[in-house]
Amino acid sequence: MIPVFQPEYGEEEIQAVVAALRRGEISGTFGTAIPEFESLFASYVGCKHGIAVSNGTVALQLAVRVAGIGAGDEVLVSASTNIASALAIQYNGAIPVPVDSESRTWNLDLEVLERSITYKTKGIIPVHLFGHPVEMDRLMEIARKHSLIVIEDCAESHGATCRGKMTGSFGQMGCFSFYANKLITTGEGGMVVTNDDGLAERLRLLRNLAFTTPRFWHRESGYNFRMTGYQAAMGAVQCRKLDNIIARKRLMADTYREYLSGIPGIQLPTELPWARHVYWMFGITVDAKFGIHRDELAAKLKEQGIETRTFFCPMNIQPCFRSIAGFQAIPCPIAEKLWETGLYLPSSQTLTRSEIEFVGAAIRSIQKGNK
Repeated sequence: MIPVFQPEYGEEEIQAVVAALRRGEISGTFGTAIPEFESLFASYVGCKHGIAVSNGTVALQLAVRVAGIGAGDEVLVSASTNIASALAIQYNGAIPVPVDSESRTWNLDLEVLERSITYKTKGIIPVHLFGHPVEMDRLMEIARKHSLIVIEDCAESHGATCRGKMTGSFGQMGCFSFYANKLITTGEGGMVVTNDDGLAERLRLLRNLAFTTPRFWHRESGYNFRMTGYQAAMGAVQCRKLDNIIARKRLMADTYREYLSGIPGIQLPTELPWARHVYWMFGITVDAKFGIHRDELAAKLKEQGIETRTFFCPMNIQPCFRSIAGFQAIPCPIAEKLWETGLYLPSSQTLTRSEIEFVGAAIRSIQKGNK
């Protein structure tokens, strides 16, 4: 079976983890590995501060909290995304407002975004879907015009750029995931980056139960969202490899295009001229011209030992949000179509040319067999 994704780590990561353990860096409150990883990654993104946390979901939750967003506030969020993007809003008592996608990059539609702003809107969480950046220059203009805070969801976009500037460095905060299938991994883990000294101080306070002085006197409720030292040690090694990983991801995408271009009914991912796409996943959509439904294609690929996965169920039709007071199941026809037709293919940076050729040949053969 060719998996959708296979994490890559080696002896260097293992040695770094062991060294951290030998130094006693087990929990997330002391040692050198966490500040080293935070500094390395924040510098890579182009931000002053990095605040490491236990996963990407809580990075978003913490960012929404320190932004002062709470009960009754509305936050605009990409409709087509992992549910964590909207859960972070719900966890803070606010209302996620799904924004439909546009058909080229599959990111949130900025025209729809601006039309969705109301007097209750306090922030925007744009998701850089599958590694292609949102047009952040334009989004930030909209945010400034309406005095909205921007928290970038960069879980899939480590190293992606908009006009040469890194995702995560546009908004007031950027949130990253280091889950096993992300461009770099610590197994679990996440980070919030920011250039705002005050926000950084609040993020550090609240991730660690809001300990102050005296130590066990808590002026507000915090969270135990700490990353462990040995995870950070692995992250620092992975961070130094990120440019190489991105180069291999982009080569993977170029190779897929070589073998998949021109197949009727298949839409390949795009890269707009101002963007650097990092291809966290190589996604395609499958329409009626292909001859069979996306699910049937996935089943036939599985028979040949090729694992795939569907795109995300859009936020506007997620059952768990129906009970949120004030939530509106706003129609998002493009995001809903992506949910019905989207499929991502094996996307490990370790894929060989022969494996990609095999996937491409299988898709072409299935299409020809259904003419």
